Amino acid sequence: MTESIPPSTTLGAVNLTVSNLDRLLDWYQRVLGFKIHQREGDVARLGTGRDDLLVLMERPGVRKYRGTTGLYHYAVLLPSRRELALTIARLLAYRYPNSPTDHVMTETTYLDDPEGNGIEIYTDTPEDGTFGMVNGEFVTVDSNGVRRSGRDPLNVKELIQKNTTSDDRLDEPLPETAKIGHVHLHVRELNEARRFYHELLGFDDMGFAPAMGAGFVSAGGYHHHIGFNIWVGEGAPPPPPDATGLRYFTVMLPNSAELEKVVEHVQLAGIVTAQTEGGILVHDPSRNGVLLTQHSE
Repeated sequence: MTESIPPSTTLGAVNLTVSNLDRLLDWYQRVLGFKIHQREGDVARLGTGRDDLLVLMERPGVRKYRGTTGLYHYAVLLPSRRELALTIARLLAYRYPNSPTDHVMTETTYLDDPEGNGIEIYTDTPEDGTFGMVNGEFVTVDSNGVRRSGRDPLNVKELIQKNTTSDDRLDEPLPETAKIGHVHLHVRELNEARRFYHELLGFDDMGFAPAMGAGFVSAGGYHHHIGFNIWVGEGAPPPPPDATGLRYFTVMLPNSAELEKVVEHVQLAGIVTAQTEGGILVHDPSRNGVLLTQHSE
């Protein structure tokens, strides 16, 4: 097993193949408050005005497939409950379907974009309690020591009342400090996914639950940067070439030396790597793409 990935490792932009770029650019700006950083032909970069969070690449004739490996959801981490309250209020104003959920250690809402890409928008709330894996079981305990399901509906009315005012605008862009907090993947087999992300890339094992059909890894003790599950079925095939959805997500190492160390370990394991303009592209055993790069100097 490789040594642990540096604790300052973070996630960068998620790269998606889409069928209708114009439609998604309108939706991401209007409904979620993303900004367009750059558009060149059939490729657009979106984010907060500072960091790219999404790269959308339009391809003719692509479509959504079910029952394959790929993206379960990508998660945008907001800096505060206030930002989450404003986001949910905005979604409610558009009557856009979403599922606000109280995980105790995080508060969140789940939704799909118009092409079916899963999205989580959340804020960390560790002062309210903890969640994690205990003997392969997902356990959530609040700050009073009371065990909770970790999947209760979020009290949206209370969240909005406590964290917003009538003067707040709902059409403001995402805060600049919003970032990709984690990604959650559909994989074909749990043990090989764990070997790839934990033993090969070096992410810390934050919980492995075969009975639940999921596992979680992270850098620096975070609750999870990458989740993986077999919820579409063990042995699920990769999406075909004409599929919409995940092309790759980005793992950002702190510097070139740490990047080279991880890439060398991957290559010694016989994993095919490809040099791209943005970094080194690899694929996990379920054909989910991972772009290995470094933080901007």
